[in-house]
Amino acid sequence: MELICSKVSLSHQEGGVKVQAGELCNRKVVTTTPDMSIQEAARLMRDNHVGCLIVIKENDGQVEPAGILTDRDIVIELIAKDVPIEDVSVGDVMSFAVLRVTESESVFETAQRMRSRGVRRVPVVNTTGALVGVLALDDILSLLGEELSLLANLTQREAEQETKKRSLPG
Repeated sequence: MELICSKVSLSHQEGGVKVQAGELCNRKVVTTTPDMSIQEAARLMRDNHVGCLIVIKENDGQVEPAGILTDRDIVIELIAKDVPIEDVSVGDVMSFAVLRVTESESVFETAQRMRSRGVRRVPVVNTTGALVGVLALDDILSLLGEELSLLANLTQREAEQETKKRSLPG
């Protein structure tokens, strides 16, 4: 699969310029700690218009992802099971086995890893493991939508060029 953009190429083949996770990710990450209450976490999601919070820990002076809490986690694990949320913390519900990707990982590789793990959002880390962003399936779909639009415009442009070429006196 290779989609050529005016600026970059989204490719899993050798030789193309690759869109990296660090280029596409959202650098404004909304974070929390394991001790935050679920009610506070839900308000934080609502106030920031996000579907997940990256749960962080400090390690040797840098902030690293320790887990992830999604709106779906709250619904499936708590609300649907009628769990009283007053005494539940983020650490009680968050996913600990969080998939992390590096800034330099290609978006194509990231999408493959997300698919194999069944996740829609992943924290993006630098080479030392520090949190630098979050990449969502929606970000990847938006990029692919732009690429497909460019390809669709190419076929239209080709038809216009052919019509113009045939109408020239020969």
